[in-house]
Amino acid sequence: MVSNCFAFPHVTGTWGPLYSTPWGKKEKQPKFPLRISIHRPAEATGEVRRRRRRRRARMSYLLPHLHSGWAVDQAILAEEERLVIIRFGHDWDETCMQMDEVLAAVAETIKNFAVIYLVDITEVPDFNTMYELYDPSTVMFFFRNKHIMIDLGTGNNNKINWALKDKQEFIDIVETVYRGARKGRGLVIAPKDYSTKYRY
Repeated sequence: MVSNCFAFPHVTGTWGPLYSTPWGKKEKQPKFPLRISIHRPAEATGEVRRRRRRRRARMSYLLPHLHSGWAVDQAILAEEERLVIIRFGHDWDETCMQMDEVLAAVAETIKNFAVIYLVDITEVPDFNTMYELYDPSTVMFFFRNKHIMIDLGTGNNNKINWALKDKQEFIDIVETVYRGARKGRGLVIAPKDYSTKYRY
C-alpha cells in the first residue's frame, strides 16, 4: 500500500503486479473488488458533538440566572431605561444551548439598552401557566414592568419560542423592540418575517 505524508483511504484487497508510482516507488497494483473505508471527518464524530454541546452549556454560566419568581419580578421592576430580556427554559436543553450561545455573544453589545436573564422553568414554575411556557426555549421582552409583544409573522406575538442562530438578527430584533417600547408601543413588528422559515 502506498504510504506518504498525505491521508489516503484505507484500501484492502488482493494485489497484482508491480507498477511505478509518480514518486518512483514500485508498488503492487490492487485488483478489484476492493474494500475502501474512508474516515469520517472530525466534525461528524460523537466526541466533537459532545465538546460542542459542553461549550454551548458553558454559555449559560456567562449570563445571570434568576432563581425565584420574586427575583424575576424584581429584575423587571428594577430596570427603568433598559429592555429586560428573559430566556425561559433549561440550561441543558439543546435548543436553549443554541439560544444561550447567541445571548451570551450579544450581551456586551446591547448592554446599554438591554439586559439578559435566564430562568429555569422547573426551578421557577411561577410563570409557566401565565406565559404558556411549554416550549424548550422561550425569549420574552419587558420594559418598565410591561410585557412587550413582537409580531414575528408566526402567529404568536408573545415570545420567540425557537433558537435564533444569527447574532445580528437577534440584535436587530432587540433594537426594534427597544425603540417601539420607548415610544409606548405594546406590540412591535419584527424587522424580518419568520412565517415562512418557522412553521408551527
